[in-house]
Amino acid sequence: MALVTGESLKSELEMFDIVCQDDFVLDKMVEQCICNRIQADEMVLEWVAYSTTKDRLKLTLDALEHFEHEVLNKKNKSKRSFRKEESYNRTRDIHTLQDLIKVEEEEDLLDSYSTPAKGSQKRALTTPEHPHSKRSAALLASPSLLLSPASFSPSLTPSQKYSQRGGKGEVVATFGAVQGTRWAGSKALGADIQLELLEGPEDALRCSYKYMFQRLRDVRNVLTGKIEELGEGLRSHFNIEEFSPVSLPAQDSITVLGQVCCDSNGKLNAQSVLLEAGPEQGGQQVPVDLSELKEYSMFPGQVVVMEGMNTTGTKLMASKLYEGVPLPFYTSEVKMEMDEEPMNVLVACGPYTPSDSLTFDPLLDLITVIVRDRPDVCLLLGPFVDSKHEQIEKAQVIETFEAIFSRCIESIVDGTRSVGCRLVFVPSQRDIHHHFIYPQPPFTLPNLSKDQAQRVTLVPDPCTLLIDGVTFGLTSTDILFHMSAEVISCGTGSDRFSRILKHILTQRSYYPLYPPVEEVNMDYEKFQSFGQMPITPDVLIIPSELRYFVKDVVGCVCVNPGRLTKGQVGGTYGRLLIQRSATSEDGKRVSPCLAAQVVKI
Repeated sequence: MALVTGESLKSELEMFDIVCQDDFVLDKMVEQCICNRIQADEMVLEWVAYSTTKDRLKLTLDALEHFEHEVLNKKNKSKRSFRKEESYNRTRDIHTLQDLIKVEEEEDLLDSYSTPAKGSQKRALTTPEHPHSKRSAALLASPSLLLSPASFSPSLTPSQKYSQRGGKGEVVATFGAVQGTRWAGSKALGADIQLELLEGPEDALRCSYKYMFQRLRDVRNVLTGKIEELGEGLRSHFNIEEFSPVSLPAQDSITVLGQVCCDSNGKLNAQSVLLEAGPEQGGQQVPVDLSELKEYSMFPGQVVVMEGMNTTGTKLMASKLYEGVPLPFYTSEVKMEMDEEPMNVLVACGPYTPSDSLTFDPLLDLITVIVRDRPDVCLLLGPFVDSKHEQIEKAQVIETFEAIFSRCIESIVDGTRSVGCRLVFVPSQRDIHHHFIYPQPPFTLPNLSKDQAQRVTLVPDPCTLLIDGVTFGLTSTDILFHMSAEVISCGTGSDRFSRILKHILTQRSYYPLYPPVEEVNMDYEKFQSFGQMPITPDVLIIPSELRYFVKDVVGCVCVNPGRLTKGQVGGTYGRLLIQRSATSEDGKRVSPCLAAQVVKI
């Protein structure tokens, strides 16, 4: 098959007086030529014939998608059946038999790399532009083949459970006015979407740093600074005159400030709660009796204000617990246009392979979803090369982890090129090739071309992202799972997720738990600078091993999209419809998240 390029297609179109200046349309036609194995002149002839029957249909992306469905797919199917029938009816000699075997081996090789769709129809492969030949285009350009198992592992066996999964595309969680919502982007192609870190380049974590050396004194200073900062917010909000020392005996009721901690290395419970004060309140620890509190929810590391009696100085009998106060929301200085189109945001979290195979079939299916729904922004969170994967743990790979990651990212960028959406990559501590520290610096992708880099934004974990005037809080660390094992509560109802999310927002931190779980390596000096919430985000993306959800907590829409794979089976991803909020008639804030869904891959 000769080389098919945008220029060759453009010259063929000009022969029929069809002028096409849109590079995205030409890229789509190149992609269709490669997928259907046809030449540029044949492609243009088919298009002319098709558009003539449709009253001179204009050459657009939507028209090409209908053309592919109505003409190319049917033509390709009939061509395969005819070629198969012809091959069996013809008399063969030794040379033609060898040619037939070679062709069949090549087709079987290509088929083995892709997951079969329903029935016998093969899924069309998404390929970037400018292939060199049929074989090299298939092996180097197609995302499905860039991510073929032969590239990473001696085992070529795809996951059977994943390929046989049910409920594909099923909506499992909804939020907002989803009835009749069109889950397709409106701004992606050529649109100027403002996407940047809220803190600004000079105040954000932009590159790697030295870690594995921090003094206990520095850790203490960070923790006491957190107590004083949150305590000042609580004091001004609840009009408290001053805080008393926690260990000073007093016959009257006192108000104390401190951090909740456990009296041992075990799990926190109602009998093991200690309150540790900051240096301005004596810096002492005192046991707390919670028996008089009708309602409470606590976890280690939480900064609280309590009222109670401490007649002996050795135990505080708590009678009142003050709730934390969230930060204000971001207010954009840019006025919202009355006819502004909503923005479609897709959210997915790794791992992007089943646990029993290194085939990236879930990621390929996600790329297919992106090409179909055409979101404006895709937020993709790690792990991309999962350190907990069975074959990676056993070192059953034949390529470096960095090479696997680069190929994975390249496939995502090239596979979504025709959509033109913005891609945001968030690292995970489970990414085996990346820095194992929290806060985690962003990925580095030196091999991206200038055109590719314009669509890609690399951010740290955690971060606060500003997208067209709407703030997104992002973290790939499973703080929900970590806190759910530590929170103790009484009389607060059954919605455990909402309680934990409220703690995160009111403690104004992406990781308020102290001490952190063993798998989180915390650098506290960097955490003080880059792990805190500068504002309460409009949307908080907080993926977890726990069950997916979309919840409104103190005005922030919190989304757990789940993971794209759950062991050997398919998982879920999220999609949101976002529009900059305008103040309602009574002056109250309106959430910019119009609707949200969690969908099975």
